[in-house]
Amino acid sequence: MAWMIGIDEAGYGPNLGPLAVAASAWWVEDQEKAEGGRGKVERNASSVAVLAAAGRRRSTNTCLYRRLAKIVSRAACEKKLAIADSKQLYKPGLGLRQLERGVLVGLGACRSFHGSGTLPANWGAIMGRYAPPLPCYVDYDCDLPIDTTPEEIAELGARFHSACGFAGVRLVDLRVRLVYPSEFNERTTHFGTKGAALSHISIGLLRETIDALPDSPQSPAPSPCRVTCDKHGGRNRYGALLQHHFPEDWIDTLAESGPASRYAWGANESRVEICFRVKGEAELPVALASMTAKYHRELAMRAFNSFWCERVPGLRPTAGYPNDSKRFKAAITPLQKEMGIDDNLLWRWR
Repeated sequence: MAWMIGIDEAGYGPNLGPLAVAASAWWVEDQEKAEGGRGKVERNASSVAVLAAAGRRRSTNTCLYRRLAKIVSRAACEKKLAIADSKQLYKPGLGLRQLERGVLVGLGACRSFHGSGTLPANWGAIMGRYAPPLPCYVDYDCDLPIDTTPEEIAELGARFHSACGFAGVRLVDLRVRLVYPSEFNERTTHFGTKGAALSHISIGLLRETIDALPDSPQSPAPSPCRVTCDKHGGRNRYGALLQHHFPEDWIDTLAESGPASRYAWGANESRVEICFRVKGEAELPVALASMTAKYHRELAMRAFNSFWCERVPGLRPTAGYPNDSKRFKAAITPLQKEMGIDDNLLWRWR
């Protein structure tokens, strides 16, 4: 049995709003055990699975889409829970429904695992801890969910819990890191490029996620971990970045190429293997991370647009991307100056 972690981002290109990076962590039973025990013994819903250490890769082909086919769909679907690349599930103007269903059910599964209670019922409860001290975030709130209902989330959540128990899979952590313009500008300046900033933020979140993993639900013994990240632009080499964030271990380079770069570190019983690959969201843990990052970014932009559009007559909302962001920024500049809000707090320079 072992851990599976997926990392992805949303909002890397815009000038306005935050960069969001998210991670999903899963505990999964070995495929052989899950299949062999199916129908013979009662499934322990907390049990979980996946991988062998580098060099013993018998379980590295674990596919959570196949394991969770009874409840999960790779495309928008009303009868199942859609978990896919956020770009497939969300288009501006079409609402948050498909994103919201997957992310809120995922958050509910994590909260259930850790015994931390019910889902947040409003924007402030889920976003307040991430928001910078700007009026557009501090003074905003709305009820959640936005484009679905609590009843639908509860029904899907119960089905997801049941399907995970049957498949020997457990979602145990779903976390996000929001980097607003002032911090994004600072990190980009410090690391030299926005690509390097993204890599450090992503690997930093991975470190937090690994450090927060609980003991196996069945045993406190160390467990191996497989990590998948979507590639960061054209970067092929991540060894030095990983060494920076995991200095206590030697990072072994397994492969570095355009399609994928792989690394590993740690003792065999707790070996971590990571793959930076093109189209990483084809794997379910990365897809859910993609959705989580996009959902949190969209919640942030909802607050941002609401504040400025209420105060500037005729102003249309923005997604924050180049060209349209310039139109929006020009329209709010007079009020922004009147309020004494520095450009660095709103605008990403790269």
